[in-house]
Amino acid sequence: MERAAPLVELDPSHGNDPGGAETHISVLLFAGARAYKLCKPVDVGFLDYSTRERRATALWRELEVNRRFAPDVYLDVVDLAGSDGTVHDHALVMRRMPAERRLAGLLGRPETAALVREVAKAVAAIHAAAPRHPDADAAASRDAVARNWADNEAAIAPFVDSVLARGTFEAVGRDWRRYLAGRGPLFAARVAAGHAVDGHGDLLAEDVFCLDDGPRILDCLAFDDQLRYGDALLDAAFLAMDLERLDGPATADAFLDRYREFSGEHHPGSLADHYIAYRAQVRAKVACLRAEQGDDEAAADAADHLARCARHLASCRVRLVLVGGTPGTGKSTLANELGERRGWAVVRSDEVRKELSGMAASEDATAPVGEGIYRAEVTASTYGELLRRARALVELGESVVLDASWTDGGQRALARQLGEEAAADLVELQVDAPPEVVARRIAARRAAGGDASDATVEVARHLREGRGPWPEATVVDTNRPLADSVEQAMTAIG
Repeated sequence: MERAAPLVELDPSHGNDPGGAETHISVLLFAGARAYKLCKPVDVGFLDYSTRERRATALWRELEVNRRFAPDVYLDVVDLAGSDGTVHDHALVMRRMPAERRLAGLLGRPETAALVREVAKAVAAIHAAAPRHPDADAAASRDAVARNWADNEAAIAPFVDSVLARGTFEAVGRDWRRYLAGRGPLFAARVAAGHAVDGHGDLLAEDVFCLDDGPRILDCLAFDDQLRYGDALLDAAFLAMDLERLDGPATADAFLDRYREFSGEHHPGSLADHYIAYRAQVRAKVACLRAEQGDDEAAADAADHLARCARHLASCRVRLVLVGGTPGTGKSTLANELGERRGWAVVRSDEVRKELSGMAASEDATAPVGEGIYRAEVTASTYGELLRRARALVELGESVVLDASWTDGGQRALARQLGEEAAADLVELQVDAPPEVVARRIAARRAAGGDASDATVEVARHLREGRGPWPEATVVDTNRPLADSVEQAMTAIG
């Protein structure tokens, strides 16, 4: 390793490969196959490089944390000496990366999918080996995530109306609070499962270089450890957010799909959306600060990032969908189709009732209204268990479709209470069809056998005649092509 470098070697006017880059806190100079990073002697509040000793400490720390990601790129820290041997400063020595192999410049090409796959594999491997400790666990808690949202919100609030749209800003504030309010068990479960890591903290496509022997990920945050701590998915979401910005949602989704494949972890889609939204809010904050400093393009970037944040927060809303109706109206068919389309769990009361009664779902338990396993107390237990399972799902960030008759206003009131307590958006759908269609469907189902429903035409008629009003529900007519009914239901869900 190099232990010292003459200052003249780092003068861009010398050598055959001049050039470099500069930010408000550092300078990057190129010399052949090497890149040298120097810290500027500045104190900007969140970091202090005002003395040579502080700059040396910062560079050694950067070397240490970045070697976890690219050990063959981050090589050493050297003293910068004058001709008389006097040490004037220090530099981080890196293997120079080919600019044309930046991931950001390779998107939208035929090889993009393969490159994204390799990057996802590398990120998953890094996270698997990443340090885990109580500080990372604390940073991944719901309360810590809420504080980060609130801090960023306070930072961008002065830019509302001048740079950011007030309506977007207010929608973001409302939606992140609502998501976190009901998801305490999700964040606790993620921490307990070991998903909190010391990660990268600033995973952007411009800092990923796709080489023939695999990706190299550079520029991990070194000046503040807390900014690297959190859920591994939060780290991956940063790159997903950037890939969406650069190449659209399909590339971002592909990255997250491959990351899930290689990491072997399961997460609800709502959590990925939430973390992408958070990362977009962070980038909106950075862009606002750039705009304040006179960057002409930064205002548009800030607005774009906050709009992306708002879209993902809208996508991560957790839904509790009641699909109700008397037997034979097609509620189970509709519920299953909605679950399939959205990737949501479907819990069917007919199956829960049989399970609580110690029966197989396909076992026949036909009985008159109010008798057998259809006694009032069994029905109450069935709906209680239905709502218990729904609560467990929505608190873990999973939207759920509850397939039951929902003819009892008291049971619907309990579902509304659950939605309020778990900060889930309640959607109520009442499925209906003409009596002759209902009779035909029930006859066909009973002839085929094997279904969890035991309802007869007589039971369906009795329940239909006794049902009360359900003014909060959207009525879905299933006496038409299934696709039309599903489209109406999807519109109601939003």
